[in-house]
Amino acid sequence: MERQTGKPIDVQKEKEKRKKKSPNLLKVFKDGIFSNNPVFVQMVGMCSVLAISSSLSNAIGMGAAVIFVLTLSNLVISILRNFIPDEVRIPAFIVVIASFVTMVQMLIKAYLPALDQSLGIFIPLIVVNCIILARAEGFASQQGPIASIVDGLGQGLGYTIAISILAAIRELFGNGTLLDNRIIPEDFTIGFLIQPASSFIILGIMFAVANAISNKKKNNK
Repeated sequence: MERQTGKPIDVQKEKEKRKKKSPNLLKVFKDGIFSNNPVFVQMVGMCSVLAISSSLSNAIGMGAAVIFVLTLSNLVISILRNFIPDEVRIPAFIVVIASFVTMVQMLIKAYLPALDQSLGIFIPLIVVNCIILARAEGFASQQGPIASIVDGLGQGLGYTIAISILAAIRELFGNGTLLDNRIIPEDFTIGFLIQPASSFIILGIMFAVANAISNKKKNNK
């Protein structure tokens, strides 16, 4: 009996299947912030959200790093999408992402050493952040450079807003400060809120609020 073999995969056709019509850029940007927020909706990149959200300065720094890496990696992957063999696209994406992570890590080390110490291992871990790789595979590899830049900015800003809200709540009510400026007297702070466990509770409440708002909008339509 002859051994049956599957039909050879037409890589070009597979790439064509993944291509979509050019999206509405404003919608792409707004989706990253609201309806497709990486934290509140997709629930990806949670490790850094939970770990470094004890202060607003850390959150803003991490958010800026993610925006930088996400936007530029989206751009490069979109430009190279027709030249990257389908079989090695994920390793290729990781190489591109790692290159930009290395750049941002070196810049932070050189110009913001205090932030580098605060963020620690979480800067190099951006390489394996689900947000970055998901947008590379799910969007940038299928769309043009402009749309990919807009997607990177929207998703990065959505991540930054989410982690900044969480960090602001924890720092303000847990430490009584915002960006190291005293707002609430120390005697009126809740020390538990700056502990790692509090991030799970506060984030859960934020998820509940986000879902309630989303459901209310759906019911009003």
